[in-house]
Amino acid sequence: MATETIRTQVDRVIADEFELDAAQITPISDLYDDLGLDSLDAIDLVVALERTFGFKVEEGAARKIRKVEQLYDFVQDRVA
Repeated sequence: MATETIRTQVDRVIADEFELDAAQITPISDLYDDLGLDSLDAIDLVVALERTFGFKVEEGAARKIRKVEQLYDFVQDRVA
């Protein structure tokens, strides 16, 4: 899957799941500080990404992700 396609889909998942304006989602956005997610939202995000991209995330694998750019890379690694 192309990198740009993954980025677009990740942005859409974040915007849809948390009712955010897609324009405020940038690669350098912090999921917690800039987009207002909390730890429960992070779990919902992982579930939404699993459903959208068809992969399973190992427990704790996404724990260190804070920036949207890191999330793009995380998804890219799993769908490659």
